[in-house]
Amino acid sequence: MNAAAAMVEDLRRHLALCQEVLALVERENQALRDTEKPPGFKTLQAKKDLLPRLNQSLNQIRQHRTTWQKVDPAERAQCPEVNALLRQNQDLIMKIIVLDRENEQGLLRQGLVPTHHLPPANRQRPHYVADLYRRRGQ
Repeated sequence: MNAAAAMVEDLRRHLALCQEVLALVERENQALRDTEKPPGFKTLQAKKDLLPRLNQSLNQIRQHRTTWQKVDPAERAQCPEVNALLRQNQDLIMKIIVLDRENEQGLLRQGLVPTHHLPPANRQRPHYVADLYRRRGQ
């Protein structure tokens, strides 16, 4: 199996794994919106069970990335499926991040997040750093 075929296979597996994560996050989001109860033990355990698989998949993709970057651009252009799978994975990951942030906000509103897990206050102010630079420049 050549590098491109192995990368395509691993990207497909990673995409399937990300779809599992998205399904879990969507269930958690639905539970928070409908019942306003924290996610059950099964949901939390499913997330914990997915983490080692996700880490392993990510490590494989990192290895492919270094190999893929060494491949001649003309040869990479012959494998458009890799770019399509990379884009699909990125899109899915962004959906997961946005939905997980909504879930985090729901848990925060209900007071179900321990104080040491609270996000920093400046995370809610996306232009905080730009404002600091602007003030320092005056």
